[in-house]
Amino acid sequence: MYYKLKKECFIRCFKDFGYIKSYKGFFDKVFDDCGSIFLSCISRKPQHVDEIIKLIAEKFTDVEENDIKEDVISFLDELVNDGFLCKGNTLLEAIQYDNWNCYDEIANSPIIAKEEKLLKKDTQDYLSHYTSNKPLIFGCEVELTSKCNERCIHCYIPHENKINSIEPTVFYSLLDQLKEMNTLSLTLTGGEPMSHPLFKEFLREAKKRDFAVAVLSNLTLLDDEIIEILSEAPISSVQTSLYSLIPEHHDAITKLPGSYEKTMNAISLLIQNNIPIQISCPTMSINKDDYADVLDWAQKHNIRANTDYSIMAKYNHDTSNLEHRLSCEECGKIIKDLLNGDIHYQQAILSSDFLERMENLEENPEENFCGAGFSSCCVVSNGDIYPCAGWQSYICGNIKEKSLADIWFNSEKLNALRNIKRKDIKKCLNCKSKAFCSPCLTRFANESKTGNPLEVPEYFCSVAELNREIVLDWRKEVLEKTKRNS
Repeated sequence: MYYKLKKECFIRCFKDFGYIKSYKGFFDKVFDDCGSIFLSCISRKPQHVDEIIKLIAEKFTDVEENDIKEDVISFLDELVNDGFLCKGNTLLEAIQYDNWNCYDEIANSPIIAKEEKLLKKDTQDYLSHYTSNKPLIFGCEVELTSKCNERCIHCYIPHENKINSIEPTVFYSLLDQLKEMNTLSLTLTGGEPMSHPLFKEFLREAKKRDFAVAVLSNLTLLDDEIIEILSEAPISSVQTSLYSLIPEHHDAITKLPGSYEKTMNAISLLIQNNIPIQISCPTMSINKDDYADVLDWAQKHNIRANTDYSIMAKYNHDTSNLEHRLSCEECGKIIKDLLNGDIHYQQAILSSDFLERMENLEENPEENFCGAGFSSCCVVSNGDIYPCAGWQSYICGNIKEKSLADIWFNSEKLNALRNIKRKDIKKCLNCKSKAFCSPCLTRFANESKTGNPLEVPEYFCSVAELNREIVLDWRKEVLEKTKRNS
């Protein structure tokens, strides 16, 4: 019997635990240190079960092969049943079973898809708890270039700063360092990453190192060679922004005439070549009536899609782009639409203990406020490191001057960020609407004139309060209607 890791699955093995994740259905699993050893012996190339047993036995010097054979087969078959591995009687059969079509089944809920909701809660709780004590770079976003052929009206990167491109030596050194640190996901972004003259070479090298590679792009520069590289195993994914199905509205946001047609044609090419794509539809005053059509279109084509109705200020604290941001009332309309279209959310709201859980939502004042700086980071084209994308005013170091590991573990600014607790932002800790809000230090810092991440803009509070009112009013109305009809 032969086994192989599926092309959409990735394994990372650490001293304390092992982790496997499928980017097909966004499911994952954590194993103990023993399971981590078992995982480390699985390959993308088909292996005979005896070969795997031998590799594992070599790591347990005090155990005979025959004594662990049954455990190994059981472990492998469990991963097959879970959807992580392919299994075949012959080498060729194992390869033939690795034939996932990412557009075969509906990938998102009626209105919106949030990947984090699909991952096992206990797994994510474990990883969150682990990284809060032992930070590790699980994911890294790399800005290949700040240059962009579009000039999106809501962009958080000041246009005058879109001038740098990462040097090849810096990029390849970064890849090696991330591989050494066991990083799982690598996101190539910009600016427009495909505008970097070495984008194709960079993409190839990232895939060779077995990162779960994602590309954030407007897709206007997509070509056949890039399609070919993306199609090669392991699987790569693409995220793009589609602001409207009305070309004039989309192009008015990007400030690039013809961008709608180019992006839509590229999306079609990705679908034809079975390359997973996710669509983001940031909603602003220009396209506030268009987002639902975008999400519906995505659902019909089995594409993951979401919307963000609260655009972020520029990282230099210039808030001029926020003139395009929706008003609190306009956000309310979208909140209602999302609620009416999400059956699972409705069921949660109508549960008998919903009010009790909402009112008694307790957050440990000593818990970390957010995950920034614990499991991910961002490296931009000039070598600067930030805790997360968008927070480019918070420079934690530069990989041209120090190693990534040195900055990650020893940066004073990163460690200061890790020490921010929920108690430090009392406005959020004591808020009655905290169950309906996703507070973000990056958004706070960018909108603050002084870059203070503890300064909470009133806008977010107002939207959270309105969200709470909408949910409670909807719940009350549905329950009363049910009671009248019973």
